[in-house]
Amino acid sequence: MAAGLALIGLAAGVHYGLSPAPRLMWNPSASAPVGLWRVHPGAPVSAGDMVLAEAPEAVRWLAAERRYLPANVPLLKRVAAVRGDYVCALDETVYVNGRPVARRRAADPQGRPLPWWRDCRPLRDGEYLLLMDAPDSFDGRYFGPVEAAAIIGRARPLWVR
Repeated sequence: MAAGLALIGLAAGVHYGLSPAPRLMWNPSASAPVGLWRVHPGAPVSAGDMVLAEAPEAVRWLAAERRYLPANVPLLKRVAAVRGDYVCALDETVYVNGRPVARRRAADPQGRPLPWWRDCRPLRDGEYLLLMDAPDSFDGRYFGPVEAAAIIGRARPLWVR
């Protein structure tokens, strides 16, 4: 466990300017496969890829305040939509190209309201929608698309449970 937390801290500290981009990341979250991931900064990113990314600033602090994730720890998420894909967030459902891809919850397990982005539009160049299959994942279903600058790198599993 201590080694896992150290790797998370390394990944976060590295990303926030303490040294070059992270190359290894331990994911303890159940929303993505738990284990050791290799991060490839600067690698091309496509729909379906797993990426290590910064949460948008507003939700980063909300996640930290609610103890979902420390503010300095990046997210491990799957790219669900890329440039040209039509994304739409209506009520509790998020759609990509007209297909429902995620359901949203109104509140977290402690009953606190979750943020919902509301928009319907094609993604622009350099925008990505990050979603996981886990219904309780704190991801793009709540904070919407992220800019390419938020993507630290493409992630590949080295060892996962």
